[in-house]
Amino acid sequence: MNQAEKIKELKKKNNAVILAHNYQLPEVQDIADYVGDSLSLSIQAAKTEAAMIIFCGVYFMAETAKILSPGKTVLIPDVQAGCPMADMITAEQMRKLKAEHPGAAALCYVNTSADVKAECDMCCTSANAVRVVREGLKDRNEIIFVPDRYLAAYASAQSGRKFITWEGYCPIHAEIFPAHVLSRKSMHPNAEVLVHPECRPEVISLADRVLSTEGMCVRAKKSPASEFILATEKGILHRIRKENPGKKFYPASDAAICPTMKITNLERIVNAFENREHEVILSQEVMDKARISIENMLRY
Repeated sequence: MNQAEKIKELKKKNNAVILAHNYQLPEVQDIADYVGDSLSLSIQAAKTEAAMIIFCGVYFMAETAKILSPGKTVLIPDVQAGCPMADMITAEQMRKLKAEHPGAAALCYVNTSADVKAECDMCCTSANAVRVVREGLKDRNEIIFVPDRYLAAYASAQSGRKFITWEGYCPIHAEIFPAHVLSRKSMHPNAEVLVHPECRPEVISLADRVLSTEGMCVRAKKSPASEFILATEKGILHRIRKENPGKKFYPASDAAICPTMKITNLERIVNAFENREHEVILSQEVMDKARISIENMLRY
């Protein structure tokens, strides 16, 4: 019995669901029940009847799944699978920032720890950040936006709002430069350029569309274009090529690989099932407070 077959047996035995982020290894995506972005996966998990969730992603994503499914066992195959951006701000730093700007609304990107979410009024994703600012926080004079300075810059440009920002960023997206996009465009002049909003403003300025990973997957299906340049982590290529076999996709940068997204493999998933290791445990207080910031976002 190979590992994929073993995982299928263990999944059935444990009444489990396997979730894989768009950046995961191809073989992990292929054995998952659902592949998507972090929030859509957590929402999907909350809808299932499964008693156990194996979250193949990074740690803040597994925390979000636990917050939205507090009665379920949530396991992450490797506890070392962290998010550098999420680690750039702590709850203590968030409290200090709020104290320095009393009365400001506290908005956090979903790419934050549960402890940071618990300190915020509202959450946002790369897909809905602009709408959350325009509609959810339209009556607030000041807005703290953490931790991604590049997503904040994009949301500011689109909404016309100014933010109190943090100097966080995604090390993978920040290393995609205009030269990467222009080089690919010179080789594929008819390709549509899709850029993730975690990228630098000068890369975003080259985009035909600025989209989240889910937005890229949707756009690839709907667009009349037959070629695409994707300015995001390379892991998305596996899913998007599978879903669009008649189209061609090129990474803006071949170096856009998140090492912590690649930690999870089939062996670690088997181990998570068999040993019940790396269960996500959060205090009731943190879950309750963080859930408010997520639920406030889900209206948008």
